Amino acid sequence: MKSIFASVDLGGTNVSAALADETGRIIAEAKEPTLSHEGPPAVLGRIATLLGRLARQSGVQPVALGMGVPGLADLANGVTTFLPNLPTQWREVPVRATLEPKLGYPVYLLNDARAAALGELTFGSGRDAQTMIFFTLGTGIGGGIVVERQLRLGPLGAAGEIGHQTILPDGPLCGCGNRGCLEALASGPAITAEGVRLLLSGNAPKLHELCEGQVEKVSPRTMGAAARAGDAGVAAAIRRAAEWLGIGAANLVVALHPDLIVLGGGVAELGELLIGPMRETLQRRVGMIPTQAIRIERSALGDKAGLLGGIALARHGGLKPG
Repeated sequence: MKSIFASVDLGGTNVSAALADETGRIIAEAKEPTLSHEGPPAVLGRIATLLGRLARQSGVQPVALGMGVPGLADLANGVTTFLPNLPTQWREVPVRATLEPKLGYPVYLLNDARAAALGELTFGSGRDAQTMIFFTLGTGIGGGIVVERQLRLGPLGAAGEIGHQTILPDGPLCGCGNRGCLEALASGPAITAEGVRLLLSGNAPKLHELCEGQVEKVSPRTMGAAARAGDAGVAAAIRRAAEWLGIGAANLVVALHPDLIVLGGGVAELGELLIGPMRETLQRRVGMIPTQAIRIERSALGDKAGLLGGIALARHGGLKPG
């Protein structure tokens, strides 16, 4: 019988959990509100309960848990060190020591974006890649770097923060404190903000129609629909964000020469509206090496990349920084 592994993707809004076998075949999954305002002990208690319920419902017992967390963690000791978007920032929370006695099997932590990259490498488009760059495009921009099929973590497990490379000197302020980061220019909120401006200034008639004039309905998804329907200003805004992403990708290409670049996260649903300009920008800005053979693709795993990354993490028995 194949071993069964557990995965948790901890988010600020929801906790997703799954059980899967070593091939990545999911046999049970569920999602619940994080209710992070109740504090780490309460959240971890609900995670243990959720995993226990999945195990009972499926009639299997996992042998290990891989957990993606939205920030930094001490991977060796299973302790979160800085989750910026959760109350208390989860500083020095002993996740492993809390969960293992409740679950009865080992617990391993990894940054959620790196977990998604690991999922793509193991079960998705990266299965045939040697060197891969994975972008997570959502509320922020994160990612993971794979070299010779190894996810690079660095001494703190923090390598791969590709959304915080400087693209535009003295550009908009980023949440990390720097200016002109890729995240500040091409994340979901950055793209949405430009859509709101265009709608309010009367320069996005299709977007106005799709959103019924309500700015709270503006999103990368509605902007994509408006661009495809002929809103030239919205299309230009998306293209500008795609070109920023292309510059970020070009910086990584000249350093690493990957054979694959993967776009994950909700903003990646823009598809060719992003990929086309990214590819053009890459070819225009990289002159030292040929870029025609470098693939740029959407994640094959979609919104399951993080969960399947947790399965891969558990299957590996955790990853060591370095």
